[in-house]
Amino acid sequence: MSSSLRSRRMARNHKRMAQHPRLNLVALMDIFTILVLFLMVNSGDVEVLQSDPDISLPESLSEQRPELALTIKVSADELLVDGRSVQLIGDSLAQPESSLPALAVELQDQARGRHELSQRELELGRAVIIMGDRHTPYKLLKRIMTTCAEHGYRDISLAVNSKPTAPDERQMQLSQGG
Repeated sequence: MSSSLRSRRMARNHKRMAQHPRLNLVALMDIFTILVLFLMVNSGDVEVLQSDPDISLPESLSEQRPELALTIKVSADELLVDGRSVQLIGDSLAQPESSLPALAVELQDQARGRHELSQRELELGRAVIIMGDRHTPYKLLKRIMTTCAEHGYRDISLAVNSKPTAPDERQMQLSQGG
């Protein structure tokens, strides 16, 4: 007994639907490879400076990332070197000297505990990053920088929040095809 075309087609479809679906491993491996590469590239983009909620850094167009160095934080009420409180800001501003003695003692202690100077440090001095609140008086920043320079920390960087650069007119014209 012969079956109709319709019944044969239905039987074929039932057999095909009864089979377990196959997983395409090539596409899955491609996705995981891209994911691994993405994570590897982005894992190297680590912030060197830990943000402090008490310090609101000024904004700048600078794109240069800081290197790992001794960090001096200037909050509204105290001066910290690598997280250790050194001096109160009120005391710092009240002193008549151009440098800060308490900071000088801490910088000397830090210099003793560090490794030998590299060739770059011999030329430029030891590196230090100053994280000053945007409302920190210039007079205080100048005293901190003077104290750092007097004690061999002459490679001074000021920490800022990087803000995106605005595209100039030439770039905008090129992107618009003009």
